[in-house]
Amino acid sequence: MSKVLVLYYSSYGHVEALADAVAEGARSTGATVDVKRVPETAPADVAKAAYFKLDQQAPVATVAELANYDAIVVGTPTRFGRISSQMASFLDQAGGLWMSGALNGKVGGAFTSTASQHGGQETTLFSIITNLLHFGMTVVGLPYSHQGQMTLDEIVGGSPYGATTIAGGQGQRQPSAIELAGARHQGELIARTANKLFG
Repeated sequence: MSKVLVLYYSSYGHVEALADAVAEGARSTGATVDVKRVPETAPADVAKAAYFKLDQQAPVATVAELANYDAIVVGTPTRFGRISSQMASFLDQAGGLWMSGALNGKVGGAFTSTASQHGGQETTLFSIITNLLHFGMTVVGLPYSHQGQMTLDEIVGGSPYGATTIAGGQGQRQPSAIELAGARHQGELIARTANKLFG
């Protein structure tokens, strides 16, 4: 079976919750799955004053270990419709992996969180996917086999480009059952793809 990394950055825990759901879906295929986060780049006093969730259980990843995985699923909240600076800083350090082609042919995916329904979910997903494609990865999104993303019965995240959640302007909304199901489904699809390629 394949080895999958769910790599995320989360300020307030919304993307962390999606990351755990992605990992759950990937594990359901028999894949070996690690959940890791990128380093916090905000000064400690700033992060504390902004009430960042600083007690996250996932260990901090290193760039070098990315090459050890068959699939990497990247999650980050949006920052003005694009990737967060914390995730961008981490991926910017992966030039050596890009140069050596260490990630060529591996499987990738993206997931995100925004404050509002129209807060840049798809552009943020594309900003992650752009990085994955530059690394030579094969991208797996969240197809409409996850039909929950089409519901009109409630406000819900989800996109064919990846799993998403809507956090609310004050971060008051946690990922819904439908959004977590989408993240699990995407994790399962990514792991199944990696299992076929590398298992």
